[in-house]
Amino acid sequence: MSNILAIVGRPNVGKSTFFNRLVGSRTAIVEEISGVTRDRIYGVSEWNGIDFSVIDTGGYVKGSDDIFEEEIRKQVEIAVDEASIIVFMVDVTTGITDLDSTVAQMLRKSKKPIFVVANKVDTHARANDSVEFYSLGLGELYNISAASGAGTGELLDKLVQEFTVEGAPEEDAGIPRIAIVGKPNVGKSSFINAITGTERNIVTPISGTTRDAVDSRYKLFGFDFRLIDTAGIRKKAKVHEDLEFYSVMRSIRTIEYSDVCVFMIDATEGIQRQDLSIFYVIEKNHKGAVVVVNKWDLVEKGTQSMKEYEDLVREQLAPFNDVPIVFTSTISKQRIHKVLEKAMEVYQNRIQRISTHRLNDFVQEIMARNPPPAIKGKFVKIKFATQLPTHAPSFAFFCNLPQYVKDPYKRFIENKLRAEFNFEGVPIRVFFRAK
Repeated sequence: MSNILAIVGRPNVGKSTFFNRLVGSRTAIVEEISGVTRDRIYGVSEWNGIDFSVIDTGGYVKGSDDIFEEEIRKQVEIAVDEASIIVFMVDVTTGITDLDSTVAQMLRKSKKPIFVVANKVDTHARANDSVEFYSLGLGELYNISAASGAGTGELLDKLVQEFTVEGAPEEDAGIPRIAIVGKPNVGKSSFINAITGTERNIVTPISGTTRDAVDSRYKLFGFDFRLIDTAGIRKKAKVHEDLEFYSVMRSIRTIEYSDVCVFMIDATEGIQRQDLSIFYVIEKNHKGAVVVVNKWDLVEKGTQSMKEYEDLVREQLAPFNDVPIVFTSTISKQRIHKVLEKAMEVYQNRIQRISTHRLNDFVQEIMARNPPPAIKGKFVKIKFATQLPTHAPSFAFFCNLPQYVKDPYKRFIENKLRAEFNFEGVPIRVFFRAK
C-alpha cells in the first residue's frame, strides 16, 4: 500500500546524515556521539518520479543495560517489520564490528529487500576496504558518502526499482479514500463500528490491538467512499512494542493510501507529542484532514468549553490549523455523521480546480494592495499564476525575481488563497518561479 524506506544500523555510522540528504533538510540531529537519534524522524522523499517515506531509526544495540538503547532496539525492530525496503548502513572506516554482525543476523530473518550501504567511502582506498562487508551475506554492496552525496544517485536508482507505483483500482477511480488515524486507544475502532453499524473491529482497552491497514467500500446514508481502517487481532502477549513508534508506522501506511484523514484525538488527554507526530505525517503527505475530538462526553463542560478547546487545538496544530474540528462521542454516536460530512467537504476542497482566469484576477488584486516588499531597491512583480496538475492543491506564481520572495510573503499568499477560495482542511503549496 505504501513505500517505506527504513535506515538501520549500529550507532554513529551516518544514518541521520543520509536521512537529511534524502529528505532535503537538516531534520535529524547529527553529532559525533552514538545514540543521538533516540526518537524516530519521518520524512518524505522522491526519486525518478516515485515518492516514498523515509524512517531514520536510532542505532541498534542488543543486550544493553541502557534503557534508551533498549527502546531504540525495539523501535528498529518495528521499523524493519513495517518497512518496504531496508537500508543497512555500515561504516567503512571501522570495518565490521560485533554490532554490525548482530544487526545482520536480525535482518536475515526479515525477508525484506536489504541494501547494504557502506558510508564514508570518499577515497579509492576506502572503496577497496569496503569489500569486506560482502562477508555479511546480505547481497549487493553500495558505496556512498552521505556527507558529500557521492554514490547516492546510483543507490537510489536501485532502491526505487523495488518500490511499487500503485493507484486506485479502475473501478474505484474518483471515489474518495478516507482514513481513520490516531494514536492507540482514541476510539478509532469504536468510531468505525458506530458508522458501519457492525462490530467489524474488535474493541479492547489494550493499546495496539488492531493492525494492518485495509479498506472497504462504504455506501450508507448518501455517502460513497473507500473507508481505510485497521483490522486483525494481535495476542495481548505480542503488544509490547514501543507504541508511539508503532502507531506512527501504521499510520504512514494508512495515510499514504488516503485522500482525507479523519485525525482522532482523545478529549480527556488533549493533543500530545504522539498525536502531533501523526498529524505531521498527514501534513507532510499533503492529505486532507478533519480533526475529531472523541470521548467528548467524558469532559466536564462549561459555557465556553468547546470554543476554548477548539482554540487550543488550533494553536497546537499551527501553522496548518485551517482544519474542521468535530467533537464526538462514539459511545453515544454524537455527531459521528457530521465527521463524514466534513470529510467529504474536505475531499471536494482538495480536488477543486481554480481557473487560471480567477487566479490571475486574484493576483492583480494582491499586487495592487499588497505587493512583495522591495529588496535592495528591486521590486518583485507577479505576472501570471496557474494551478499545477498535482493531486494536492499547488500553485505556481511566475515573477521577475522569484529569489527575492521570502517565506513570510509565501505564507501571506497562502493565507490569501485560503481566504479567497475554500481550502479548509487541505495543505496547499505555493511556488514562485521565473517568468
